[in-house]
Amino acid sequence: MEFTLLWSVLLAVLALYAVLWWEAKRGNALDCTRDLWDIALGAAIAGLAVGRVTSMILGGVNPITHPGDILIVRSGVDTAAASIAALTVFGWLARKDLWATADALAAPVMAGLAGWHASCTMRDICAGTPGDLPWAITTPGGSVGRHPVEMYAVILFIIAAVGLALWKRRVPKAGVVGSSALFVASLIRLITEPLRLSLGSGPWPWYLTGTLIGAGVLVWRLRSEQPTSLDR
Repeated sequence: MEFTLLWSVLLAVLALYAVLWWEAKRGNALDCTRDLWDIALGAAIAGLAVGRVTSMILGGVNPITHPGDILIVRSGVDTAAASIAALTVFGWLARKDLWATADALAAPVMAGLAGWHASCTMRDICAGTPGDLPWAITTPGGSVGRHPVEMYAVILFIIAAVGLALWKRRVPKAGVVGSSALFVASLIRLITEPLRLSLGSGPWPWYLTGTLIGAGVLVWRLRSEQPTSLDR
């Protein structure tokens, strides 16, 4: 039995909390770090649960008769279902101050996603499609060089986390940093998806949809006359 999915969760949670703690000492968009942590954790748990169950169903495994498989890595987590569930729960939990909460959690969530992808080193799933670049890696027992696609995602998400944290310090309009996070996260998955091994076309339409929605919300918030997150 492989419980390596728990390593992914652990790395993601640690990375998210580390950035949340770091930003709290420098003034976040909201005063209560514990509230932000509770919202982020609640949304993440909901997303993981829905994404894992969806992956099991799509893989032909009945989650009711095989509840233990929810923690076993066989078919991973359906990222599209997980993202939709997490965003839905987040919207509900943060409904009293949606934009300020989204801005406050933007950088920590990007760090959490970086941690999630970094767990590929423990799950031996970093390799993607064949490639002959100098940093190509090989799978155990294989000789074909492959793109370390998950590490590409790690680097991009770390850059996104740093960029969003710095941008938030310039106090943009409410919701700008949060919508930027949705746009960037979807875009990163969209551009790295072609390098992932897949038996089908992959979930790229979902990532494209997320990118377009994120871009649309970002433009809306930039044009909005609403006060900044820190002024509310």
